[in-house]
Amino acid sequence: MHFIKHTRLFIANNFKQIRRKWLTLPFLFVYPIVMTALIAIILMTFFTPSKQDPIQVGIVDQDQSQETKMIMKILIDSGQFGELFQMDQMTASDAEQGLVDDQLSATITFPKNFTSNLYNGVSVELPVVGNPNEPINSRLVKEMVNSAARHIGASQANILTINYYAKQTNMDAETRNDMLFEQFKDFLFYTLSKDEAAIEHELSNAVTASPLHYYVASGWFVITTIWMLLLYNMLYKENTYRMKERMKLYGVNALQQISARIFVTFVCVTILSLLLLFGLQRFLGVPFYLEDCARLGLLVCLYNLSLLVILAIIEVLITSQRFRLLVQFIVAAFLILASGAIVPVLYFPIALQQWLSYIFSYEALHWIQEILLHERLYADYIPLSLMLGVFISILAAASLWKELTQK
Repeated sequence: MHFIKHTRLFIANNFKQIRRKWLTLPFLFVYPIVMTALIAIILMTFFTPSKQDPIQVGIVDQDQSQETKMIMKILIDSGQFGELFQMDQMTASDAEQGLVDDQLSATITFPKNFTSNLYNGVSVELPVVGNPNEPINSRLVKEMVNSAARHIGASQANILTINYYAKQTNMDAETRNDMLFEQFKDFLFYTLSKDEAAIEHELSNAVTASPLHYYVASGWFVITTIWMLLLYNMLYKENTYRMKERMKLYGVNALQQISARIFVTFVCVTILSLLLLFGLQRFLGVPFYLEDCARLGLLVCLYNLSLLVILAIIEVLITSQRFRLLVQFIVAAFLILASGAIVPVLYFPIALQQWLSYIFSYEALHWIQEILLHERLYADYIPLSLMLGVFISILAAASLWKELTQK
């Protein structure tokens, strides 16, 4: 009870402190918006792909079946993957030479017995050979092929079921094969011709498919992080030794003051960031529903609390105010970079990408972008919740340890 009572007093005092600075406070929130917008515009010019210089991809058909020819025609002629890729059919020797001469970024191969394996339940694969001199473009092609291959592989269950029951009838082999081919075409046009594979590809490469939307969402994320860092430190007040001793006599400790600043910063920044996010929603043209608002709100709350607790842990562990500010700034910058808000995660080394899921800023921005830009109907809150629980435990343990050592 004493902890809550004292914390409420500090919360009220912090809100009074904010009201006293109402003239200068707007500049604190507007300045990050202006700076982030300028940086986002500069970055967009670097990561926006040139329409006159698409990624060259060679397609090799070693199966030469009706099915593979139809898939190749869709990939080459339909333009389902936009202007980012230029696909051409060629022989295996020409494709290999194109990689050597740096004329191709990658090659896609339909292996022999591709159709036979598809109809008989054998796992189908589309080998991709990348150009070692163009690793980023090769990775983009690989992601595109993975999305298409997953859809093609998923059709096997339906095709195998139809084939199994067709064999129980008096249908001849030719008629049965024609029926399977029709089923394959229906499923292929459903997945590729209705942009399903292209949409899944854009989920992993939104920075090239829609750089404006990507950096608007990323810019909002950066602005929210800066707001929390600035407001949290603005509310900080260094107490003299006598004041600390006097507060101890009344049962007041540092954790109560920190909890109050976390609460005030969380409430103010979360409200402002959500208002900014929903304002940007109209700019992005993304329809929002009540469920989307709840998902985004929960993700924002988990991220904001996690960041504030991290800042509080640094405050508890580091006594020097200048050094503490420096460390907090470095940590905030690292979290922004690791989230992919400035440099897309796709451009990170592959070995590093495997560890990003353990960083809460990456998890938060990933799911926010999934909902905001790609209309996801779900989000995984468990990793963020577990990380927040660990951070709170560390903060409580560090604060208790500091109180005991000071005694």
